[in-house]
Order: sequence, then C-alpha cells, then structure tokens
Amino acid sequence: MANGGPVKRPQVSYTADMSSFDRPQEPNIAPSPWVMRWAHLIHAGGGVLDLAAGHGRHTRALRALGHRIVAADLDVTGLTDLAGDPGIEVRAVDLEAGSWPFERTFDAIVVANYLHRPHAPHIVKALAPHGVLLFDTFGVGNEKLGRPRNPAFLLKPGELLQAFSALKIVAYECGEESLPRPAIRQRLCAVNGAGPHRLEP
Repeated sequence: MANGGPVKRPQVSYTADMSSFDRPQEPNIAPSPWVMRWAHLIHAGGGVLDLAAGHGRHTRALRALGHRIVAADLDVTGLTDLAGDPGIEVRAVDLEAGSWPFERTFDAIVVANYLHRPHAPHIVKALAPHGVLLFDTFGVGNEKLGRPRNPAFLLKPGELLQAFSALKIVAYECGEESLPRPAIRQRLCAVNGAGPHRLEP
C-alpha cells in the first residue's frame, strides 16, 4: 500500500449542526494537516499507535504511507472495513478505564481531537527511541466557538509543552484557526531523541 505518492484527502463539508467537531458523523473526514505535515519523521514502515482512532482517518492515511498501525478506540465500528489488512490491528479498548492498555513501544503515536491527561507519561514511555509524537487537539477558548466546551477536553496555553517536556520539541502551535471552522487548537510534534530533525520531507 506504500506507493510513495501523496495521500488523497477527500473533500469534507463541516456544518455547525454536527453533533461534535471531535466526533463528526462524516466517515471520510480528512486527516489532520499537522499530522501529515510531520509524518515524514516517522521511521519507514514504523509501527504507529492511532490513539482514539475514530473512523480511522489517520490509520488509513499512515497505512497508505507504508506504516503498521494499531488503531485503538472504545467504539471501533468505523474501522470494521480495515479488518482484512494485515498491517492494521484494530483494538476495542476503553482508553480511560484501568491501566495503560499497551505493553509495547511505537515508532509514532498520533493523538488528534482527543485529550485524557493521565495518558501523557504513558505516551512518553511508549515511544521507541526516535519515536514521534503528533498531537493536535483543542485549547482553552474553544468553548466560546463550539464543541468541545468541557474544560476537561481543552488544553491550557503551553500545556502540551509542559506535558511532553521530556521529549525533543520539533514544532508547536497554539492559537485560533478559522477553517474548517473556528476553533482554538494546540499542536505538537516531538521526538524521543536528540535532533536536529528535518523540517520538510
């Protein structure tokens, strides 16, 4: 499935009446541009954990780049079509109950539109040497613009930097965006190991 070509991103129309911006009903939602921007840092053919995978937009995109994926979420009904791919392991797991459910390390961990603060130290430990963390979720202030509004799901300014200070920070963003709809975002790319790291593919 790794053909070296660009990942085709379907066109998605976001509407204000979606049940939730972090759990949209559109199964073909495009992968995070932040995740795809830094995907070149992932070791070729590396093992990736897609945490709270949803419909698998990052699982599909990164598998197309030749990576092996563990797609984990409480509800995996949106991933049933991936069952026949030997490079994808779908795991139905409650990510917020009990202990960290993964006993191995990964070459990359992707977290998008999801936040469970107790995971932070486990994520760091689950990154293999030179493993890449790609994090893209909502920040404080988003409650004025749309869902999520619960402070439990909104990062304070600089919180990602503090939570993952044990890693080498490659890139970080914190601010407001207007597309695909108004939102406050925080984004982090960090590596478990010294740099320098390439800023472009």
